[in-house]
Amino acid sequence: MLWPNEALIVVDLQNEYEASGKLPLENLDQAVANAKRVLTAARDGEEMIVHIRHETPNLDAVPFAIGTSGTEIIAAVAPVDGETTLTKHYPNAFRDTGLKALLDDASVQEVIIVGAMSHMCIDATARAAFDFGYAVTVIDDACATRALSINGVEVPADHVHAAFMAALAFAYGQVVSTADFLPA
Repeated sequence: MLWPNEALIVVDLQNEYEASGKLPLENLDQAVANAKRVLTAARDGEEMIVHIRHETPNLDAVPFAIGTSGTEIIAAVAPVDGETTLTKHYPNAFRDTGLKALLDDASVQEVIIVGAMSHMCIDATARAAFDFGYAVTVIDDACATRALSINGVEVPADHVHAAFMAALAFAYGQVVSTADFLPA
């Protein structure tokens, strides 16, 4: 085992975030490629892997509508036999999903997080994991986000991503690159 008492959590790497989806993200291809590298290392090390997928109940025209292709996990990082997939309806992957019980039953002490979106589900999940007492590592270049705006100010995606990664690194856990995380 490469990472004893650790689990990889792959958050919301779903078709809805691709260019053809309802919420396309910037640098998604790079994030997916890096997430795949981390996922491959976890599989090779027979580590615990949990995939999280978002669904929006009872709304047909919104992103992540149940039963649409947007809710499907991107093929490059799709679960394989033996890997758990949990469905969530909120940004925080722990809320109403059983994730905490699953991790606790496996004696997990640290979570490694990759996925989307940096400013929503990655942030909410990392902070919740910290609040539950897990050590947290976010692989920043295996996460993606999009540009945002507030009060007429446009915030580019790379600034959104950097601000949220900096906030997480300040108090909630480690934020590292794929290259720094994986053994050489």
